[in-house]
Amino acid sequence: MLEVQDLCCERGDKRLFEKLSFTLLPGSLLYVEGPNGTGKTTLLRSICGLFTPESGKIRWQGEETRSLGESFFSQVLYLGHHNSLKLDLTGIENLHVSLAIDGINANEDQLLDALEQIGLAGYEDLPVRVLSQGQKRRVALARLLLTQSPLWILDEPFTALDVAAVDQLQSIIATHIAQGGMVMLTTHQEVALTSGQIQRIDLKTHA
Repeated sequence: MLEVQDLCCERGDKRLFEKLSFTLLPGSLLYVEGPNGTGKTTLLRSICGLFTPESGKIRWQGEETRSLGESFFSQVLYLGHHNSLKLDLTGIENLHVSLAIDGINANEDQLLDALEQIGLAGYEDLPVRVLSQGQKRRVALARLLLTQSPLWILDEPFTALDVAAVDQLQSIIATHIAQGGMVMLTTHQEVALTSGQIQRIDLKTHA
């Protein structure tokens, strides 16, 4: 269970949001909404430990994430708005590096299978710089097929994807939720779920 209590985040001299509280339970999806500049990405990065809030508490299983350290962060998969890929590496090399950073051991057959499932069969050995934006996004998303992390933090995961890839990602997220996983995401597109609880927070109401 993830709990956020009275969170306040600022950038420079601007307060993005304050008095933000919510609980995310297993089998739940949380949409983070609000106009540009209200702090959606900042909130996601705060949960992942990549940004320090001005005040408030973030708890995992009842304990503050700052005190848990790696034992919490190892249970989180964060996919940012940018793909964070090394352009001179191939798709399979990028996936290997990303998983190693996440502490996930996967052999080459598992990597190839994940890239094939995500629609990149035949593109595994090409440098990422020659791929389209949608294909680059798919390389980053392939991590979702190999992670065991219960909490997914996804910032605009549908960016640059075509209709088929959007449908596939919706299915991947729905499966994770149905298996008791938790997802926080920002998106301009609804996720079609057949199970699980859906919550929403609008950061403009906490400005």
